[in-house]
Amino acid sequence: MTGPDGGSTASLEALIATARRALVLGIGGGGDAVGALAVARRLEARGLEFVLGGVAWERFAVDPYPGPRPLAHIQGGERVAETALLIDPAEGARTPEGVHFCESRMAGFLGSPTVLIDITAGPEGASAGIEAAAARLGCDLVALVDIGGDAIAEGGEPGLASPLCDAVMIAAGAALPAARSRFLAVLGAGCDGELTPREVSARVAALARAGAWLDTLGVSGPIAEEIERAATTAVTEASLLVARAARGAVGETEIRGGLRTVELGPLAALAFCFDLERALAELPLVRAVQGAADIEDARSRLEVLGVRTELDYERDRARAAG
Repeated sequence: MTGPDGGSTASLEALIATARRALVLGIGGGGDAVGALAVARRLEARGLEFVLGGVAWERFAVDPYPGPRPLAHIQGGERVAETALLIDPAEGARTPEGVHFCESRMAGFLGSPTVLIDITAGPEGASAGIEAAAARLGCDLVALVDIGGDAIAEGGEPGLASPLCDAVMIAAGAALPAARSRFLAVLGAGCDGELTPREVSARVAALARAGAWLDTLGVSGPIAEEIERAATTAVTEASLLVARAARGAVGETEIRGGLRTVELGPLAALAFCFDLERALAELPLVRAVQGAADIEDARSRLEVLGVRTELDYERDRARAAG
């Protein structure tokens, strides 16, 4: 594949051909790990083993703590680095208040360990955790999976509401050692009710012009059925809509208690895969948080760009509640 500058780009097949096991991370917190399972299963069908994981940041409706959790808050699991936790399916991992993380529930669902990444120390800290987990588990490929498409937003989209977690995790992926193969996948265009399917398509096109688009993976019927079963144990709306789209659902669907509306269609059943390095040229929010000292620094950098984040929203909710 040749990029617009005449240089060659990698292919997803080439990345897979040199790998044996993938660490597949839902990068948006909440229920993204459920949807990330769809990408993991497509990689498995191409001959890779996988370990699933995600970020220690539940939606405020699930865990009324404003912001991501540091590992110091988490009970259970085995710490493999200052910012990475390995969750045993029997033991699980939970907050001090007893709330189980999505990744904990997915470990029980799959009957195999999952990984939880702490992003409170910013992209560099999260990157160290990802690298430590990948090395510990023998994963030679890292897949960063966003559900909805807000991870590739420009920043001015009217519905954009939760860009911080994605941006930090993509910056963390970019900071991995050069020898660690990695790619970014966007699944379920518009399913989180933030960017519209049209806006996601426009961003995919921009990344394609930058030579970053590697491949597209579809969600099959059996994978959709598994996501639906997983969604009964792990709280998620966006990932569940991916499964519904794969089964042919179309039209407007309300989520977040009617606060947001999703335009559902076949596009939502596709995962667009991108070369991470080439994608960075078209990801201004990710570039803004690169090198941030911690999550507060990353939030402040997006604030300078006029971008309000999920951390701002959760802090407002916490103040209003108490």
